[in-house]
Formats: sequence, C-alpha cells, structure tokens
Amino acid sequence: MSNVQELSDEIALKLAAQGDQEAFGVLYERYVGRIYSYIYYRTGNQHDAEDLTARVFFRAMRHVGNYKDRGLPLSAWLYRIAHNLVANWHRDNSRRKEIPLEEIILVRHSGELPEAVLIETEEKENLFKVIHRLPEDRQLLLILKFVEHLSNAEIGQVMGRSEGAVKSLYHRTLLSLRDDFDLILVGDLVDN
Repeated sequence: MSNVQELSDEIALKLAAQGDQEAFGVLYERYVGRIYSYIYYRTGNQHDAEDLTARVFFRAMRHVGNYKDRGLPLSAWLYRIAHNLVANWHRDNSRRKEIPLEEIILVRHSGELPEAVLIETEEKENLFKVIHRLPEDRQLLLILKFVEHLSNAEIGQVMGRSEGAVKSLYHRTLLSLRDDFDLILVGDLVDN
C-alpha cells in the first residue's frame, strides 16, 4: 500500500513489531482518543488521564513485538493495558479524588433558570457517585457501552467475556444503578 494511513491494524501491528515507528504512529492516532476517554472517565482528572494514556502507548510500543493475535481486536489489548494502569493508579492514589481548579465547570448563563442548572448538576453528580461505587468491571462496561459505543460482542472481546455474559452484566448493572440512584434521591445512600 502506498499510504501507511490505509494499513489495516493487523498489517500495521506486524510492521510496528518489526520496528516501523510510522506504522505504530498510525495505530496511536487510531486509538489514542478512545483510550484517553476511557482513562479520563476512570480517573476524572485530565492531567492523570494524559499521563496514563502516554504510559499505555509507551507500554504498547515496548511490547508490540510480543503481541499475540488471539482473534481479538487491537483495542482489546490496549484497553487491557489501560485497565491495569488505571487499577494501579487507583491503588497508589487511594485518597479522595481531587479536582484541580481549572477543571471546575463554571455555570454560564445559558438561558436556563439557575435552579434548573443546579438540579441538573446535582443529578449528574449523583449519577457519577453511583457509577464510581460500581465494581471496576461494571464501570468498564458502562464506559465501553456509552462512551465508546461498542456493541455487546465488542465489549465481550475487550472484557474477555461472552456476549451473553456482557448482556447479563449490563442488565444487572442497570438494575443496581437504578436502585442506588433511587437511594440517593431519598437520601439513604451516604458517602463513604
């Protein structure tokens, strides 16, 4: 192929494993946004997400020669690396999440009543509280489904589960979210 951008993931991987940095760059460009989004939603911090995303691709670049094609998409391998790095990050930073000042969203007048904006903001915060209480596999499922817009089959490949197991986990997760969100609305679920 004349244009390296047109390479399939499989061919780009083979070339990258042979040391072709341009081929690895193609893979980086294809997946960096998705991996960053996943990490950002798991950490809630732009700076840490940028750092961890760089680490994912540095690790992938170092180990691309050892990559084994098991019939899964390349994204499954990258998400697995990201998942492990985020798990280590959470373990190392077991303190409460800090939000840098530059990440605080200022409410601008958008024509909506301030009360409506406040209620919507509180609802979003409550939903994030409930989501962050979920086990890591359920958080990953929600991110892959609603942020990355992957199908159940693709999610199964990333998570190493069957499509049926993903559907079942998704159903249980939604029920759990509904129940926990209802508890927050009535004030029975307190922060730990």
